[in-house]
Amino acid sequence: MTPSITLLGPQRRPTLDRVLSSLDVAGPVAVVNAGWRERESDDAEILALAGEGALNLRLFARWMDALEADPEYAAAEREHRLVLDELRQLYLIRLDHALQAESAVTARTDGHAHTLAMASEDALEAVRLLDATHLARVRELHEAFYGTWRLEERGTIAAHREEVRGLLSTAECLVVAGGHVDDLIRVLHLFHLAPHVPARVVAWSAGAMALTPRVVLFHDRAAQGASLTEVFDAGIGVIRGLVLLPHARRRLLTDDVLRMSGLARRFTPDSCLVLDDGVRVDLGADGAVPSDARVLGTNGLITGGAAA
Repeated sequence: MTPSITLLGPQRRPTLDRVLSSLDVAGPVAVVNAGWRERESDDAEILALAGEGALNLRLFARWMDALEADPEYAAAEREHRLVLDELRQLYLIRLDHALQAESAVTARTDGHAHTLAMASEDALEAVRLLDATHLARVRELHEAFYGTWRLEERGTIAAHREEVRGLLSTAECLVVAGGHVDDLIRVLHLFHLAPHVPARVVAWSAGAMALTPRVVLFHDRAAQGASLTEVFDAGIGVIRGLVLLPHARRRLLTDDVLRMSGLARRFTPDSCLVLDDGVRVDLGADGAVPSDARVLGTNGLITGGAAA
């Protein structure tokens, strides 16, 4: 059964309690805040917002316990991350050149409009191919790693998986908070949440990103200068057909229409969904985005608006 999913903007001013109330969530709520890393246990506020009986799945703590209890697996996981990091760095080298070429071609105005349009589309297609190839390689590495280590058979991890599965089976809703997206992705895969997600999910920021099939990182306004918009990793795929852009107005040069158009076109047919402060998006039963959602269009403009 496909879960009913509600996506929120950043929770600096929490709306979680009101959102859960509006959804008539009365039963137990399972919380994932593993992206907070060592602060995962600092959960009094989020549990209070999630309602009476809410429980923290403690995925970060479970991960740390598994690494300590199984040194052989811990060493293998470190090596796996090193291989993924190396793959990412090589991808970024190629991506940098491809994006520079796409930008230079798209900026050209001294030529026939049809010729320039074809060249721009071809340059963008080269970027799309890089993205798709990189994501396919990442998935291959993950599949090989988990296929080799068969975590469902390794004592401590298997026990944690079974316990998490049991907790999710009694939960009416899963809440996934933001934080460090790389650790969120890792623990969601490690404890095999995707097949056991309850009927309703509420997520925001990195927590929402980790639920998609491809997690895209972006930051045009970083202190050290703009970083490349990259396909970072494969999420658990509970949400499909969307690229999520939390903090978009703080992190993207949204007034650069040409740049934003290229971003939206790069990830078509997926929609680039903007999740700024106060935004709430209730996806349809089939994962469809409502017409009033804030979406970055291929014309480079953000349209729509829905607040919690």
